[in-house]
Amino acid sequence: MMKRKEFMLGAIAGLTFAAAATAGGVIDWPSAEAGPVAGISGRLAPSAGASGLAFAPPQGAPLSFADIFQQVAPAVVQIDVKTRVRQPRMIQIPGLPFAIPNPNGEEEGEDGQGGPGAVAMGAGSGFFIAANGFIVTNNHVVVDATEITVKLADGRELEARVIGRDEATDLAVIKVEGSDFPFVSFEETAQPRVGDWVIAVGNPFGLGGTATAGIVSAQGRQNLDDPTSSFVDFLQIDAAINRGNSGGPTFDIYGRVIGVNSAIYSPTGGSVGIGFAIPASVAKPITDQLMRGGSVARGYVGLALQTFNADRWEALGQPRDFKGAYVDSVTPDGPSAQAGVESGDLLVGVNGRPVANGTEATRAVGSSRPGETIRLEVIRDGRRRVINVRSGTRPSESELLADSGQGAGDGRPGVPSTPQGQVVEGATVTPLTAALRSRYGLPETVTGVIVTAVERGTPAAEAGLQAGLLISRAGSRTVNSAADLAAAVQQVKAAGRPSILLFVTDGRQRGTLVLKFAAD
Repeated sequence: MMKRKEFMLGAIAGLTFAAAATAGGVIDWPSAEAGPVAGISGRLAPSAGASGLAFAPPQGAPLSFADIFQQVAPAVVQIDVKTRVRQPRMIQIPGLPFAIPNPNGEEEGEDGQGGPGAVAMGAGSGFFIAANGFIVTNNHVVVDATEITVKLADGRELEARVIGRDEATDLAVIKVEGSDFPFVSFEETAQPRVGDWVIAVGNPFGLGGTATAGIVSAQGRQNLDDPTSSFVDFLQIDAAINRGNSGGPTFDIYGRVIGVNSAIYSPTGGSVGIGFAIPASVAKPITDQLMRGGSVARGYVGLALQTFNADRWEALGQPRDFKGAYVDSVTPDGPSAQAGVESGDLLVGVNGRPVANGTEATRAVGSSRPGETIRLEVIRDGRRRVINVRSGTRPSESELLADSGQGAGDGRPGVPSTPQGQVVEGATVTPLTAALRSRYGLPETVTGVIVTAVERGTPAAEAGLQAGLLISRAGSRTVNSAADLAAAVQQVKAAGRPSILLFVTDGRQRGTLVLKFAAD
């Protein structure tokens, strides 16, 4: 499970040491008689091994990280933030002994009345990237902050303001007033290798100025976290990263910043030796833009893309090693919709260069400037075509996530009974009616046929179909009736293919299932 819990939210309990319990009192230790231990007294001199060599690190390992830490630590800072917690306005109903949240969704302070709401405290890390007070950290450390305080290594505390944030890479730049601050630099030219030493410095659990060491465990980790999955190939490191390390630097053994600590993988919320850092090759150009203009503008064409595994490409009638991305949906009135891109197209190239998956395609589009013409190469009905799309400006990741919501709603038992349907490969499907839409909690925006029953031991059951799932497409065909689904299945069977790809949703999430046909 991916966690961004290395950013601490809430009050931090202080450490209580045993010595604190003696304040105002005297410790009376049990008496003991001084003397030799096991018959040995005097200075204990270590003895060299048989080879005559004293303790030494293995070849290639540093003797100590102390010099490196002493060199870079003054540039690392602790970042404390305050945010407002949005709380619903409570109303009192006559006759009830307690207040309830306002059903109209009003929040405290919306109309100038009521309290300002609760204040949440958070903490993270950062580092000076320039002598004039620019500090790099994570976006999730300072987002929605109403007050930011930076604690320097020498104990000073300075107020900071946000210069710019980039949600897509989870990077932010803040600034304190002043000059001649110690700073460090990103290393872009010498790429770290798997097995190279790294040092993470930061503010875990509010314990500022903490160093941990490890190695680069892997490179190019993708799809670790929704907001950053399209634009960051993370460095995986095993130097301990915990709550409060967010935004801190990862150094190589020369004191150069090779990454910005961002996330951990943990079943407990604490470090288990799997941490992720935004590599310098991504962080430097983004933070440079933020320092200059406060924002990062990326190209946008309004496509929701999916990347399939070999089984799904085969079920879609493509080679198992097919390279490209499936156009799952097209934003209405967006750039691609206006240019003629359709749901079900296979995107195989951007601006004359092939793309292997949805991530590559998104990055290729994002690297274009808003207003530029982007050439999208797609496959439709087995034929390649190039569609010119005028790029828009990519919305923020939170806006995109909100727009992709499929709606909510739990299925409600006891509403009108299911009408009779047609059985296709063991699944009983029927057109979507208002009653079925209500029964299964499906939003008005989805269309297709609803699965009302699945017979055990059939291809439909083995594919994972179950009552309540809505099938919107089968292969390259849109499905609006049971006959549409049956025809799509028959067409694929006639072509000699062993399976068909079904596009399904439960009203909250969308997915795909491979329907493999039974052998005749």
